Order: sequence, then C-alpha cells, then structure tokens
Amino acid sequence: MMDGNMFGYTMWAGHGLWLLAFAIVVVIPVWRICQRTGFPGWISILVLIPLLNLALLYFIAFADWPSNTAGSSDE
Repeated sequence: MMDGNMFGYTMWAGHGLWLLAFAIVVVIPVWRICQRTGFPGWISILVLIPLLNLALLYFIAFADWPSNTAGSSDE
C-alpha cells in the first residue's frame, strides 16, 4: 500500500506522546479531587481504564467522603 514511501508510518511517531499528554491532563485533576475528598490519589489511575472510569465517578459521587469531618451526609 505504501511501498517505498518513508513517510507511511510517521503518523504513529507522536502517538505515544499524545497519549501520555492526555493521560497527564486527565489524571492530575482527578488525583487532586480524590485527595481533597479524602480518598487515596492513586485510585485516579482508574480513570484511564474504560468503564472503570465511570465506576470511579459514581464511587466518588455517592460514597461517604472520609474528609467529611462532621460525619453528616449532604443528602
């Protein structure tokens, strides 16, 4: 298909860098949100895995936050 064309695979050259940049842009804010709500920051890495990112979102939204010192829920 691209015989003899040395530019045939150049579109993949920066693919890993874009993926890394996207991961950093997404994981860092979620890490901060997890820390502010009292959960460990490392669970923000789950946002990179399809379907687990939705599970993490619902977990953070509906769980009792450890940082809630008053002990009352916001229901």
